[in-house]
Amino acid sequence: MGIFSRTRDIVAANMAELLDRADDPAKMVRIIILEMEETLVEVRASAARTIADQKEMRRHIQKLADLEANWTEKAELALSKGREDLAKAALVERRKAADMGAQLRAEVTLLEDALRSSEEDIAKLQSKLREARAKQNAIATRLESANTKARLREMWNGPKTHEAFSRFEVLERRADEAEGRAEAMGLAPRSLDEEIEGLRSSDKIDAELAALKARLNKEG
Repeated sequence: MGIFSRTRDIVAANMAELLDRADDPAKMVRIIILEMEETLVEVRASAARTIADQKEMRRHIQKLADLEANWTEKAELALSKGREDLAKAALVERRKAADMGAQLRAEVTLLEDALRSSEEDIAKLQSKLREARAKQNAIATRLESANTKARLREMWNGPKTHEAFSRFEVLERRADEAEGRAEAMGLAPRSLDEEIEGLRSSDKIDAELAALKARLNKEG
Protein backbone atom coordinates (compact mmCIF):
# COMPACT_ATOMS: atom_id res chain seq x y z
CA MET A 1 0.00 0.00 0.00
CA GLY A 2 3.04 2.24 0.22
CA ILE A 3 2.40 4.05 3.50
CA PHE A 4 4.96 2.10 5.51
CA SER A 5 7.92 0.14 4.20
CA ARG A 6 9.43 -1.17 7.43
CA THR A 7 8.53 -1.81 11.04
CA ARG A 8 10.56 1.19 12.13
CA ASP A 9 8.48 3.40 9.84
CA ILE A 10 5.32 2.31 11.64
CA VAL A 11 6.88 2.79 15.07
CA ALA A 12 8.14 6.27 14.15
CA ALA A 13 4.90 7.31 12.46
CA ASN A 14 2.87 10.19 13.86
CA MET A 15 -0.76 9.14 13.49
CA ALA A 16 -2.09 12.66 13.99
CA GLU A 17 0.09 14.12 11.22
CA LEU A 18 -0.77 11.33 8.80
CA LEU A 19 -4.49 11.81 9.37
CA ASP A 20 -4.28 15.61 9.25
CA ARG A 21 -2.69 15.41 5.80
CA ALA A 22 -5.24 12.87 4.53
CA ASP A 23 -8.17 13.95 2.35
CA ASP A 24 -10.23 11.11 3.82
CA PRO A 25 -9.04 10.41 7.40
CA ALA A 26 -11.46 7.51 7.88
CA LYS A 27 -10.16 5.72 4.77
CA MET A 28 -6.55 6.52 5.66
CA VAL A 29 -6.81 5.08 9.18
CA ARG A 30 -8.37 1.89 7.78
CA ILE A 31 -5.42 1.51 5.40
CA ILE A 32 -2.93 2.20 8.20
CA ILE A 33 -4.55 -0.40 10.47
CA LEU A 34 -4.55 -2.99 7.68
CA GLU A 35 -0.86 -2.45 6.94
CA MET A 36 0.01 -2.55 10.64
CA GLU A 37 -1.87 -5.83 11.05
CA GLU A 38 -0.09 -7.33 8.03
CA THR A 39 3.29 -6.17 9.34
CA LEU A 40 2.51 -7.59 12.77
CA VAL A 41 1.69 -10.96 11.20
CA GLU A 42 5.01 -10.91 9.31
CA VAL A 43 7.02 -10.02 12.40
CA ARG A 44 5.33 -12.76 14.42
CA ALA A 45 5.97 -15.27 11.64
CA SER A 46 9.64 -14.23 11.60
CA ALA A 47 9.83 -14.65 15.38
CA ALA A 48 8.28 -18.11 15.08
CA ARG A 49 10.91 -19.10 12.49
CA THR A 50 13.65 -17.79 14.76
CA ILE A 51 12.37 -19.89 17.66
CA ALA A 52 12.23 -22.96 15.42
CA ASP A 53 15.81 -22.32 14.22
CA GLN A 54 16.96 -21.98 17.83
CA LYS A 55 15.44 -25.32 18.79
CA GLU A 56 17.02 -27.07 15.82
CA MET A 57 20.43 -25.56 16.54
CA ARG A 58 20.23 -26.56 20.20
CA ARG A 59 19.50 -30.13 19.13
CA HIS A 60 22.58 -30.06 16.90
CA ILE A 61 24.64 -28.56 19.73
CA GLN A 62 23.59 -31.41 22.00
CA LYS A 63 24.47 -33.98 19.32
CA LEU A 64 27.88 -32.35 18.85
CA ALA A 65 28.42 -32.37 22.61
CA ASP A 66 27.62 -36.11 22.65
CA LEU A 67 29.93 -36.61 19.69
CA GLU A 68 32.69 -34.69 21.45
CA ALA A 69 32.32 -36.88 24.53
CA ASN A 70 32.35 -40.00 22.33
CA TRP A 71 35.60 -39.00 20.62
CA THR A 72 37.10 -38.24 24.02
CA GLU A 73 36.31 -41.80 25.15
CA LYS A 74 37.76 -43.20 21.93
CA ALA A 75 40.94 -41.16 22.33
CA GLU A 76 41.32 -42.42 25.91
CA LEU A 77 40.74 -46.03 24.79
CA ALA A 78 43.27 -45.80 21.96
CA LEU A 79 45.83 -44.23 24.25
CA SER A 80 45.29 -46.95 26.87
CA LYS A 81 46.01 -49.54 24.19
CA GLY A 82 49.20 -47.82 23.15
CA ARG A 83 47.76 -46.47 19.92
CA GLU A 84 48.81 -42.89 20.18
CA ASP A 85 48.15 -42.34 16.46
CA LEU A 86 44.52 -43.35 16.88
CA ALA A 87 44.20 -41.27 20.01
CA LYS A 88 45.53 -38.23 18.15
CA ALA A 89 43.10 -38.79 15.27
CA ALA A 90 40.22 -39.09 17.75
CA LEU A 91 41.24 -35.82 19.37
CA VAL A 92 41.24 -34.17 15.95
CA GLU A 93 37.65 -35.32 15.42
CA ARG A 94 36.76 -34.15 18.90
CA ARG A 95 38.16 -30.71 18.07
CA LYS A 96 36.03 -30.55 14.92
CA ALA A 97 32.90 -31.34 16.94
CA ALA A 98 33.85 -28.77 19.58
CA ASP A 99 34.45 -26.08 16.97
CA MET A 100 31.13 -26.77 15.26
CA GLY A 101 29.38 -26.68 18.63
CA ALA A 102 31.00 -23.34 19.49
CA GLN A 103 29.95 -21.93 16.12
CA LEU A 104 26.35 -23.06 16.60
CA ARG A 105 26.24 -21.62 20.13
CA ALA A 106 27.38 -18.27 18.72
CA GLU A 107 24.62 -18.45 16.13
CA VAL A 108 22.07 -19.29 18.83
CA THR A 109 23.19 -16.16 20.70
CA LEU A 110 22.61 -14.10 17.56
CA LEU A 111 19.18 -15.66 17.18
CA GLU A 112 18.38 -14.82 20.80
CA ASP A 113 19.25 -11.17 20.11
CA ALA A 114 17.09 -11.24 16.98
CA LEU A 115 14.23 -12.78 18.93
CA ARG A 116 14.43 -10.12 21.62
CA SER A 117 14.40 -7.47 18.91
CA SER A 118 11.35 -9.14 17.33
CA GLU A 119 9.56 -9.19 20.68
CA GLU A 120 10.27 -5.47 21.12
CA ASP A 121 9.02 -4.78 17.59
CA ILE A 122 5.86 -6.77 18.27
CA ALA A 123 5.20 -4.78 21.46
CA LYS A 124 5.76 -1.48 19.64
CA LEU A 125 3.58 -2.53 16.71
CA GLN A 126 0.80 -3.58 19.08
CA SER A 127 1.01 -0.21 20.82
CA LYS A 128 0.84 1.65 17.51
CA LEU A 129 -2.04 -0.56 16.41
CA ARG A 130 -3.97 0.30 19.58
CA GLU A 131 -3.29 3.98 18.92
CA ALA A 132 -4.53 3.67 15.33
CA ARG A 133 -7.68 1.83 16.42
CA ALA A 134 -8.33 4.51 19.04
CA LYS A 135 -8.00 7.14 16.30
CA GLN A 136 -10.39 5.11 14.15
CA ASN A 137 -12.97 5.01 16.97
CA ALA A 138 -12.57 8.75 17.56
CA ILE A 139 -13.03 9.51 13.87
CA ALA A 140 -16.07 7.23 13.70
CA THR A 141 -17.59 9.01 16.72
CA ARG A 142 -16.96 12.44 15.18
CA LEU A 143 -18.44 11.36 11.85
CA GLU A 144 -21.52 9.94 13.58
CA SER A 145 -21.94 13.15 15.57
CA ALA A 146 -21.58 15.26 12.43
CA ASN A 147 -24.08 13.10 10.55
CA THR A 148 -26.54 13.33 13.44
CA LYS A 149 -26.24 17.12 13.51
CA ALA A 150 -26.70 17.25 9.75
CA ARG A 151 -29.82 15.11 9.98
CA LEU A 152 -31.22 17.31 12.76
CA ARG A 153 -30.54 20.47 10.76
CA GLU A 154 -32.15 18.89 7.73
CA MET A 155 -35.18 17.92 9.78
CA TRP A 156 -35.45 21.39 11.32
CA ASN A 157 -35.10 23.22 8.02
CA GLY A 158 -36.91 20.62 5.95
CA PRO A 159 -40.35 20.94 4.36
CA LYS A 160 -41.98 18.57 6.85
CA THR A 161 -41.04 20.79 9.78
CA HIS A 162 -42.25 23.93 8.02
CA GLU A 163 -45.48 22.15 7.11
CA ALA A 164 -45.99 21.08 10.72
CA PHE A 165 -45.51 24.64 12.00
CA SER A 166 -47.86 25.92 9.33
CA ARG A 167 -50.49 23.51 10.58
CA PHE A 168 -49.95 24.71 14.14
CA GLU A 169 -50.44 28.30 13.02
CA VAL A 170 -53.68 27.37 11.25
CA LEU A 171 -54.94 25.62 14.40
CA GLU A 172 -53.99 28.61 16.55
CA ARG A 173 -55.89 30.96 14.22
CA ARG A 174 -58.94 28.69 14.36
CA ALA A 175 -58.75 28.62 18.18
CA ASP A 176 -58.50 32.44 18.26
CA GLU A 177 -61.53 32.75 15.97
CA ALA A 178 -63.56 30.30 18.10
CA GLU A 179 -62.71 32.19 21.29
CA GLY A 180 -63.62 35.49 19.62
CA ARG A 181 -67.01 34.18 18.55
CA ALA A 182 -67.64 32.80 22.06
CA GLU A 183 -66.77 36.14 23.66
CA ALA A 184 -68.97 37.97 21.20
CA MET A 185 -71.88 35.72 22.15
CA GLY A 186 -71.20 36.13 25.85
CA LEU A 187 -70.36 32.51 26.13
CA ALA A 188 -66.72 32.88 26.86
CA PRO A 189 -65.88 31.17 30.13
CA ARG A 190 -64.87 33.56 32.90
CA SER A 191 -61.56 33.14 34.63
CA LEU A 192 -61.22 32.73 38.39
CA ASP A 193 -60.03 36.34 38.76
CA GLU A 194 -63.02 37.54 36.76
CA GLU A 195 -65.46 35.51 38.90
CA ILE A 196 -64.05 36.95 42.16
CA GLU A 197 -64.00 40.49 40.78
CA GLY A 198 -67.66 39.98 39.80
CA LEU A 199 -68.51 39.10 43.39
CA ARG A 200 -66.82 42.26 44.62
CA SER A 201 -68.75 44.40 42.14
CA SER A 202 -72.05 42.78 43.21
CA ASP A 203 -71.37 43.57 46.86
CA LYS A 204 -70.73 47.21 45.99
CA ILE A 205 -73.98 47.48 44.04
CA ASP A 206 -75.94 45.89 46.89
CA ALA A 207 -74.42 48.36 49.39
CA GLU A 208 -75.21 51.32 47.16
CA LEU A 209 -78.82 50.07 46.73
CA ALA A 210 -79.28 49.71 50.50
CA ALA A 211 -77.93 53.24 51.08
CA LEU A 212 -80.27 54.67 48.48
CA LYS A 213 -83.32 52.98 50.05
CA ALA A 214 -82.38 54.27 53.51
CA ARG A 215 -82.07 57.86 52.23
CA LEU A 216 -85.43 57.72 50.50
CA ASN A 217 -87.15 56.39 53.59
CA LYS A 218 -85.78 59.27 55.66
CA GLU A 219 -86.97 61.85 53.16
CA GLY A 220 -90.46 60.29 52.99
